[in-house]
Amino acid sequence: MRHLWWLLSLLSTVALGADRVSVARAHRSDDVAALVKAAGLQRAPDEIYLRAFKSERVLEVWGGPKGAPLTLIKSYPFCAASGELGPKRREGDLQVPEGFYEVRRFNPTSNFHLSLEVSYPNASDLVLSDHDHPGGLIYLHGGCASIGCIAITDAAIEEVYLLATDAAVRPIHFDLFPTRDVSKLAADPFWAQLLPGVKVFDQNHRPPAVAISSKTGAYRVTAGR
Repeated sequence: MRHLWWLLSLLSTVALGADRVSVARAHRSDDVAALVKAAGLQRAPDEIYLRAFKSERVLEVWGGPKGAPLTLIKSYPFCAASGELGPKRREGDLQVPEGFYEVRRFNPTSNFHLSLEVSYPNASDLVLSDHDHPGGLIYLHGGCASIGCIAITDAAIEEVYLLATDAAVRPIHFDLFPTRDVSKLAADPFWAQLLPGVKVFDQNHRPPAVAISSKTGAYRVTAGR
């Protein structure tokens, strides 16, 4: 009986997620197509790149053909984000991470409408954050509330979710920066490691390729991917 209850619960959750995405697709597909067209793209993007700036409270969604320079599709304002400027270093600190990440998974049954999980902790965080309790479960999601996540509106997350799920290229890189202010980035030792990632993308519109020291957790940006 307990196994049957678990199976029914699982099937119900899967159905709920499928239904939520289907509803979003029915309501938002025309809007997404219009965004792609307005960005000057000839078709839906094969590749999506996300980057966020905490101080400016904005998420940028870039896209285009695989391997080509990417085009800004849309910028979305945060409607909630907790913590202060600075990286996440332990569970419960309410910080939004800073660094170079990927979309780990899509969650169509999120408590905050739809969500994309950020790959925190990454190899750098595992060195620099609390070894026993670094925290996790960091998302980009709808439903304007945050305890360490980035929240945008439900309508916005539907657009981002559809663009990202429909893109063929994996992984989807998702980089989180404290600010786009170059002078502030250059003045802080940790942020200075992130600065080349901002510059590389601004120069060639390709996501930065990043190496991480297994000893120090330091980032080293080599070039655009």
